[in-house]
Amino acid sequence: MKVGKGNLYDDLRRQILTMELDPDQDLDEVILSERYGLSRTPVRDVFRRLAGEGYLDIKENKGARVAPMNHATLRNFFLVAPMIYAAVGRLAVQNFKADQLEELARCQERFRAASEDADVTAMVLENNRFHEIIGEMSGNVYLRPSLNRLLIDHARIGNTFYRPQSKEMTLRLRQSVEHHDGFISAIAARDEQTVVDLVFDHWELSRDTMEMYIAPQAMQADALVDGPTSLLVEKIS
Repeated sequence: MKVGKGNLYDDLRRQILTMELDPDQDLDEVILSERYGLSRTPVRDVFRRLAGEGYLDIKENKGARVAPMNHATLRNFFLVAPMIYAAVGRLAVQNFKADQLEELARCQERFRAASEDADVTAMVLENNRFHEIIGEMSGNVYLRPSLNRLLIDHARIGNTFYRPQSKEMTLRLRQSVEHHDGFISAIAARDEQTVVDLVFDHWELSRDTMEMYIAPQAMQADALVDGPTSLLVEKIS
């Protein structure tokens, strides 16, 4: 069994990003203390750290819960995400360091391998890390917290993107991998405009799929013809 504050932090973060923990789900401080062999003080320290990063909400006398995804948060997400991603991309081109570019390339290879293995959890986490690294490249203390908060909901909403259920979604996933390669090449070439263009292409690629997750298509009009509607017709007749 894994123990320690670091492991608790890593596990909770992973479970939130991969939707193993649902939005708004309460966290039991006592159970986590026992499971990780910790007193309640370090558990609360982890909660506060995750709350500061946007993963949890902490309410006085109510404990900690996973950050919600409601109408207001989703509306704001779709409203500002492209602007934040584009600004971060521009600054990444201007400020990146060689070791960061190498780390980005390693992350991309892990993402590519996960996509080939259809490993959904690994894809979610490696994609999240890929864009975190670009945020680190930007070197901007104001934009990075906003980016990281966006990435939490991007990962949670986008989990369905990594479970292709059609040829079209499989193609989109392949294009996502190619976009990552493009980001690396454009950043390395300090090609700011190409990075920004890729940001919007990449956003459009995933946006439709994320919207499907939030608002699935309606059932066919005749889907219940043999169900409750037909029973109601029988009662009326």
